[in-house]
Amino acid sequence: MREKITNNTEKGEIGLENVGDVLILGIETSCDETAAAVVKNGRKILSNLVSSQVELHARYGGVVPEIASRQHLALLNPLIDDSLKEANISFSDLQAISVSHGPGLVGALLVGVATAKALAYATGLPLIAVNHLAAHLYANRLEGFEIKYPAVNLIVSGGHSELLLVDQSGTHISLGHTRDDAAGEAFDKVARVLELGYPGGPLIDKLAGEGNPKAIDFPRAWLGEEGRFDFSFSGLKTAVINHLHRLTSENTPYKLADIVASFQEALIDVLVEKTLAAAKEYGAKTVLLSGGVAANSHLRKRMGERLAHEMPVVNLHYPSLKLCTDNAAMIAAAAYPLFLEEKFASLDLNANPGLKLKV
Repeated sequence: MREKITNNTEKGEIGLENVGDVLILGIETSCDETAAAVVKNGRKILSNLVSSQVELHARYGGVVPEIASRQHLALLNPLIDDSLKEANISFSDLQAISVSHGPGLVGALLVGVATAKALAYATGLPLIAVNHLAAHLYANRLEGFEIKYPAVNLIVSGGHSELLLVDQSGTHISLGHTRDDAAGEAFDKVARVLELGYPGGPLIDKLAGEGNPKAIDFPRAWLGEEGRFDFSFSGLKTAVINHLHRLTSENTPYKLADIVASFQEALIDVLVEKTLAAAKEYGAKTVLLSGGVAANSHLRKRMGERLAHEMPVVNLHYPSLKLCTDNAAMIAAAAYPLFLEEKFASLDLNANPGLKLKV
């Protein structure tokens, strides 16, 4: 018989005796994906539903925070109900409610946080606050990969480019981070200038296959010894824009696919070389990719080729496409170790759009 865990943190009555299997509901609303999932024991996905808002935001060339927040309000509760139905459970079968409380768009985050708090209050279940960025670490674990440690994890998404050193316990050390434009942000901004559409990453990845990646020598920001593991793509983005403006002002014919391929080549070069340098310096046994940009086919191919050539004993893992982008399964998976450590949030939890990774 599974003991029910309650959110009575003030009286110190939470206990994990006789818990058995742990089913956690995950809620994700940090940007423009409304998501709910149920994960068992931090590893097995029982349901993982995502409602994308891409079509709504595409006409604006990027995410409109007010539209995103309103869509979350309309979609989240039905999505939670559907996720429980797909998992073939009810709220009484859950052990905890988890939610991404940052980083992200504050209005969007607030919808998820308010919903999770209401559910925790109504059910008496513990509330677990999850760092959205840290949750990306758990996407590969959900795939069932055997990860050897220490591991270097490259997290690349619309708002973040992070390089982490991870040990078997899940403890991570930040080796480098975004200084300005993140990788995904650079993809979107360049795609907008080139009038390719939104989101930019998949569109550029596809078009780049038709171009010559060596056609234009766009700059790489290596940032010197002090910033050897940090990332900066603002200069690259500006170089692409300036190059296009120069061509158009001079009425010089150009092949769009060459510009796109050369831009992607420069960005991927930096991601791959810095990740390999970190893996060598810290003796990594595994390299992990996660985040939306981890879906990029060129990044996956190049990282695999470079590792096979220079570090053949190092394993490379990346999630399936559905677990690269924002989803709630990774939120519930990241909540599992917090549940075991009884690190529960109080019902005055607030959204934190600027939340940083704890190291």
